Amino acid sequence: MSQQNKENIIEDTVSNYSDKLLAFIKPKVKNDEDAEDILQEVWYQFSNLTNISQIVNIGNWLYRVTRNKITDSYRKKKTGNLEDYDFEDNDDFSSIKNLLLLDEAKDPELKFFQEEIWKALFEALEELPEDQRLAYMENEIEAKTLQQIAKEQNTNIKTIISRKHYAVKHLRIRLHQLYSDLKNY
Repeated sequence: MSQQNKENIIEDTVSNYSDKLLAFIKPKVKNDEDAEDILQEVWYQFSNLTNISQIVNIGNWLYRVTRNKITDSYRKKKTGNLEDYDFEDNDDFSSIKNLLLLDEAKDPELKFFQEEIWKALFEALEELPEDQRLAYMENEIEAKTLQQIAKEQNTNIKTIISRKHYAVKHLRIRLHQLYSDLKNY
């Protein structure tokens, strides 16, 4: 099978199954971010297959791998998602993610936390190769789909999935200490 045929199969499969798989995953996990992470892992595994043409029923394969990834996520020791971090029992800061979105106009301490989080995030992003940083920022910050990014960059979807995967992996490792510090504040 030629590389172009493989890329076409991957692109068509991502287009046809992304929404269906995400809808399948969401009720089985805690939040949308976990669902998107699992879907990204499925696409990463699918895009790295060497024998795509030998899969008789791609849909069955995708759902089986998705179920396995969901099961794996239950078994893994949770490293902590942003939504899991409560800062104080009775205050407005239910998560780091929400913390970034709050209006800091009346609270200089909140503004300080937000600045520190953004600073650490962008420092960690600067450590990434440009293509990984761009894939992450366009998907997470500009809210573009991986498919849109692939078309805009005239790059196959497999490459974009891989770039985003490596970026997320790096950011989780790099920002782990910040998450821990904020949790213990």
